[in-house]
Amino acid sequence: MLNEAGHQAFFVGGCVRNELLGAAISDIDLATDAHPERVMELAKMVGLKPVPTGAEHGTVTVVSDGLACEVTTFRKDIETDGRRAIVGFSQSIEDDARRRDFTMNALYANAMGHVSDPLNGLPDLKARRVRFIEDADKRIREDYLRILRFFRFHAWYGDTEVGLDSIGLAAVSANLSGLDTLSRERVGHEVLKLLAAPDPAPAMAAMQMTGVLARILPGADATSLPVLVHCEELALARPEALRRLVCLGAIEGLKNLLRLSRKDTQRVEALTKAIGASAKAAELAYRNDAGFARDVILLRCALLETALPATLEADLKLGAQAQFPVKARDLAGDYEGVALGNRLKGIETRWIASGFRLSRKELLA
Repeated sequence: MLNEAGHQAFFVGGCVRNELLGAAISDIDLATDAHPERVMELAKMVGLKPVPTGAEHGTVTVVSDGLACEVTTFRKDIETDGRRAIVGFSQSIEDDARRRDFTMNALYANAMGHVSDPLNGLPDLKARRVRFIEDADKRIREDYLRILRFFRFHAWYGDTEVGLDSIGLAAVSANLSGLDTLSRERVGHEVLKLLAAPDPAPAMAAMQMTGVLARILPGADATSLPVLVHCEELALARPEALRRLVCLGAIEGLKNLLRLSRKDTQRVEALTKAIGASAKAAELAYRNDAGFARDVILLRCALLETALPATLEADLKLGAQAQFPVKARDLAGDYEGVALGNRLKGIETRWIASGFRLSRKELLA
């Protein structure tokens, strides 16, 4: 649509980066020299659905065959304050590239798949090197969230054997105070995305070393995180951000520090409480669910240095499928009120201790 109307148009950013890496693509972003009102006009002309999601900043979402594509006019920064930027439109792909964060994100591809690399990001992508565009200090001061993005992108795309870019790390250390200006929602969103990486431990260790972790999560400690990741691999468990967040500790005030949802806050608190309890895998799965129980066992493995049970999956399945055979009505003739509840609880405890094997008849005998 854009090309046929005489405009430049490119896939840009994460979709190009991930396609070149062979990684999954979640969002489609396009960059163009067409202004938002022109994009809206053209989309309507060809029967596509345009939504002015951020037209004042140059972005129109165009829905085609159910796929939402964010179409943004080439931009250049006019003024920045570390939290937001005043931008102007541009006709230059180079201007647009220079306002991005990392070289691997400043890659463009036309409709035929030809890649344009105005800032020499391809060598960095091939080397899995996360490097700020041009002046690292300046890029960070444009938006302090880029400090956290630096570590997140390393966790997802960086070469852990080579480590993080030294110039980037120096710029991060020089701008730690900027983290205090960020909204807790933005910080929390970025931290959870980082923790969802296949192995966030090296990036988190670097965050701790530079003082970033202490700045955003006072009291957090990433020391046990690599142990947890190893336990996850042994248990064939998928990466889970909240499980790893619990491993960092410092859950006091976590809801305010990261603005977690009520549901996520409750899960973090429940996991933390269950780590020090005596319930084993099967009982945890019975009382909660298999996923919760697996998380607790993995966290115990990492934080308490307990061995991973050889029968973990069987225990989880046993507990998750178990159904307590005794009902309150079975005891109603002999007990009532608090006494009934206590008796039922005692019978349930015996049943769990038997490995869920005792029958209703045996329990009531």
